[in-house]
Amino acid sequence: MSEARVHTGIRVHKDAQLLAHIEDLYAVYVDAFCTPPWDEDEERAADFVKRLRVDVDRPGFTAATAVRDGELLGFATAWTTPAPFPDDRCHAQAAAGLGPDHTADWLVGARELDELAVRRAARGTGVAARLLETVTADAPGGRCWLVTSLRSGRAMSFYRHQGWTQATHPCPDGRGVVVFLGPRHPARALAPQPL
Repeated sequence: MSEARVHTGIRVHKDAQLLAHIEDLYAVYVDAFCTPPWDEDEERAADFVKRLRVDVDRPGFTAATAVRDGELLGFATAWTTPAPFPDDRCHAQAAAGLGPDHTADWLVGARELDELAVRRAARGTGVAARLLETVTADAPGGRCWLVTSLRSGRAMSFYRHQGWTQATHPCPDGRGVVVFLGPRHPARALAPQPL
């Protein structure tokens, strides 16, 4: 077992107290997403901070942070997907991929993983898996879901390895987003699989 697995503590946050760590969260976001394959700029990281200040007040908000020796290694945020289904960010693409009935039945009211970010130095240590499990373990009825980009084969492989089921299959040209259903989501077996 690696040293990171032994000495990394996971802490759950259910409200705005998470914002006490905003500078560290920003630094982790930059380290995770302002590099390939995401290549986001620092403006997108600043947008994350603005969103987080609102997200902490969402129904069902839950977050987890991973800390080792006083350093924030990673975090995950999630909440309950509202009705009507949102049309901001990647939600419209997710709904288009699933169709209105599956979107309403599978995603609305489920735990939505919004962000999972881990410092590059902590990748491969099990931190991301522990954060993912922490924010989704108590999802009502096992209903949890996420969206990720086809740009990252590493992310796609990671979620599959964690038992998540890919529910949408856009053209594999490196663009677009895919919806994954959590390992205990009751609709997993209904998700269309590629030929």
